[in-house]
Amino acid sequence: MTRIKQCFLLLILINCLVQLKLSAQSIDTLKLENKTLVKPEIFSSLLESDSAHLLKEVLISGFQSNPQQFTSLNIESFDLKEMNQKTPYNLSDALATLPGIAQISTGNGISKPAIRGLFGNRILVLLSGNRFDNQQFQDEHGLGLSQIGIDRVEVIKGPASLLYGSDALGGIINVIEEKPIKTGKHWNYNTQIYTNAPGSLTDVGYQFLKEKKWLRMRVGMEEQADYADGNHLRVLNSRMQGYYLKLGAGFQKGNWKMENSYNGSFTNYGFIMEDFKTAFTPDARFSIKMNNLPHHLVALNILNSQNTFYLKRSMLKWNLGVQSNSRREDEGGGSISLNMHLVSFLHNLKWEKVFNEHWETVLNSQVTIENNTNYGGRKIIPDAWMFESNASVYLKYHTPKLIVESGLGINQKQVKTLLTIPINQPGEVISAFSKNRMTPNGMFGMCLQPFSSLFIKSNVASGFRAGNLAELSSNGVHEGVYRYEIGNPNLKLEKNINTDLTLEWSKKAIFLSASLFYNRFFDYIYLAPSNELFYGFKKYYFKQQNAVLKGYELQLIMKPPMLKMLEWKSSLVKTTGTLADGDYLPFIAPLKLISSVRYAAKFKKGVELFFEPEWQYVFSQLNPAKFETRSYDYFLISSAIGLTLPRKNGNWQFGIHGMNLTNTVYSDHLSRLKDYGINNSGRNLALSIRKNF
Repeated sequence: MTRIKQCFLLLILINCLVQLKLSAQSIDTLKLENKTLVKPEIFSSLLESDSAHLLKEVLISGFQSNPQQFTSLNIESFDLKEMNQKTPYNLSDALATLPGIAQISTGNGISKPAIRGLFGNRILVLLSGNRFDNQQFQDEHGLGLSQIGIDRVEVIKGPASLLYGSDALGGIINVIEEKPIKTGKHWNYNTQIYTNAPGSLTDVGYQFLKEKKWLRMRVGMEEQADYADGNHLRVLNSRMQGYYLKLGAGFQKGNWKMENSYNGSFTNYGFIMEDFKTAFTPDARFSIKMNNLPHHLVALNILNSQNTFYLKRSMLKWNLGVQSNSRREDEGGGSISLNMHLVSFLHNLKWEKVFNEHWETVLNSQVTIENNTNYGGRKIIPDAWMFESNASVYLKYHTPKLIVESGLGINQKQVKTLLTIPINQPGEVISAFSKNRMTPNGMFGMCLQPFSSLFIKSNVASGFRAGNLAELSSNGVHEGVYRYEIGNPNLKLEKNINTDLTLEWSKKAIFLSASLFYNRFFDYIYLAPSNELFYGFKKYYFKQQNAVLKGYELQLIMKPPMLKMLEWKSSLVKTTGTLADGDYLPFIAPLKLISSVRYAAKFKKGVELFFEPEWQYVFSQLNPAKFETRSYDYFLISSAIGLTLPRKNGNWQFGIHGMNLTNTVYSDHLSRLKDYGINNSGRNLALSIRKNF
């Protein structure tokens, strides 16, 4: 607890220094005139003059707020409007349509994103500027975030440990909440209705802004019954329920801008078992009840405060957050076996300084304190305290044709477990242990524009992570995957060095992008099967060895000059992952080709119409990991159509999205149900209705 007290004293001291600094500054220094030190043709301005005097939000984050083309990082952005047109089951389902992004799924309700073959604790999720932890150490623990009430999601591919700390060695998923309206009041209503997993996702939002104060509120609910595969076979207990509440309030006073938010959710996910045909008695087709069925219960409460202080030619961002994540498992009939509660305290302080027209820097400090406590009879990880601190410096040099980014950082992470009896099985005891490790990391990147139509981006970055609690301390049966897992508290830090090269070429009618990446891991942590059995369950051990992930991403966008209402998109993505001994890594998506043609037109009185068919061909994955099976190729056809009707009191938007229109029977390689002989969802039609008031 001494270290925790020191952290809070440090926060108090920083707050005092900030207040002293702010008293000497003026909001007038924010205004960018012709003498600005930032190139206006490249970088976004810090201030936008409008009726509400709200500070302008840029489109791409990353280390700094820059347009996508002017950073060496590989970034994808996905806004809510595009997500709504796809009518996804969840946020991971939406992200999986981006090049290089896949999803590990357990039915429609439970899924988590994978970036270039990496997932779980190798991907860091940010929400409202702070890291988000949903106890993602297990494969069947989904992302747990809904797409309702967000503005967009930005995905950084490759290590980003420099400014975000550990667990960012595979990439960043930055979930950005909806922004305040410019003036007045605003209501909106959104609903999506699904036919395959009968159910809906509905939310209602309200926003209010007066002068420099604003607030927002959004409530939502989703319910899905069991889905059916292409053979019309109903996968019993694949149902889910979710209830959401989002609140936000903020103001701007002088050179201080504050945004406060609350995110609360309660979700239920049914267990899908290999023998679901005999384990469950079929009920009504549209039933979503889970009274006597085994299911997960996840309660999430998040408080975040984002503070921005605009100083003289610099900007200070201070984010604070508290998260509560309660995860329980009902074995059926109301009997709670697993009951874990994770509490997180988060602090992030970042100072951005512009020196002159060529040089900028960012100083960053992060502190994360987490506590995991077990309350149930079954325990899969021990009670534990986790502490992490990160300090880094980032430097940027830019000219109209060249950008150079570099940075160095150092991170300390401590894991301290408590004696917890039993672990999974009666009589099993895992001795308490403590790990305290410190590691440096860095990055160097360049973005070159030799011609107006060509960008060349190259980046080298390091990342790291310590083993999670499951990898360090598991010792028992994990019912979610029907295996006996044994951790190792002596695991070394997992480290990587990633190199990325991207070429982007564009003309008026064509955009072409090609990315190559090579990700070298040292002491990669993986789960390996053995020949030992425990009452019929095979034993698996967490081990380490070096590994390599490599691949490419190709994307082509064409917009014929004579047919401006048409746009053709096509992407081809390939990732391979191998261990040093030649074995393959798990959950590596096979070669995937996606093509779509979009027709969008505007008519009189503001009426808008779009139509977008899409084809997706996924090749066979014939190189599975040791505990995986092969998966075979499949071809899917989807299509979306949407209509916008303007009205005086707000627009109406209608859409229909058909997925797997040919009702193809298939099993995706990243589906955890594939090894049980359970297929993915069959044909699904989704109707969406949205109204702005």
